Amino acid sequence: MTYLDTPDESPLYAADAAICGFVPNYTRVFALRPEVYQGWLQLGGAVRNGMDLRRYELVTVATARVIGSKYCGLAHAQKLQEFYDDEALSAILRDHHDAELAPVDVAIMDFASKVATDPTTITEADAETLRRFGLSDGDVFQIVLAVSLRRFFSGVLSAVGAVADQEYEKLAPEIRSAVDAFGARSSHS
Repeated sequence: MTYLDTPDESPLYAADAAICGFVPNYTRVFALRPEVYQGWLQLGGAVRNGMDLRRYELVTVATARVIGSKYCGLAHAQKLQEFYDDEALSAILRDHHDAELAPVDVAIMDFASKVATDPTTITEADAETLRRFGLSDGDVFQIVLAVSLRRFFSGVLSAVGAVADQEYEKLAPEIRSAVDAFGARSSHS
C-alpha cells in the first residue's frame, strides 16, 4: 500500500469508507497527518466547486497522464464513467486528440497537460487559445488550480509509494490498460 507505516485506526477511515465504500490507500497515508488531509479536502472542494465536474475530471486525467500517476488516473477514470462509456473513456485516456472530444475539451486538456508538464512555460498565448473557445480568465485560473492541486496530491502519493486500490481492478480492461501506459510516459507511478 505504501512504504510508510500507517495507523491501523483513524477517524478518517470511517468517513472515507462511508463515501467510497472502502478505505482508500491515500486516506491511510494521510492518516499520518489528518489536519493536512482536512485542509486538502477543503481546498479540493473549493477548486472542484468552481468548475463543471466533467471538465474537472478531464483536467485531472490529463494531468495524471503527464505526471505518470496511475493511482489518480484510475480514480478519476472511474469518475469519468459517469460521462463516457468504456470505449470513449479509454480513447480519452490514451490520447484525447483522437477521442472525438469537442475542440474546447481538447484545448482544455492540452492546456492542462502543458501546465502539468512545466507551469513556467505558460504564456498569454496559451490563455488566449482558451479564451477563443469562450473561457473566461476565471475558467483558465480554475484549470490552473485543478492541475496544481493534482500535482500536489499525486506527488505526495508517488513519493510515499502509495499504490492504487484494489477497487480499481473492477474498471474495464481497456481503461486499466490505458492508465497503465501513464507510467510509460514518466518515471512517476
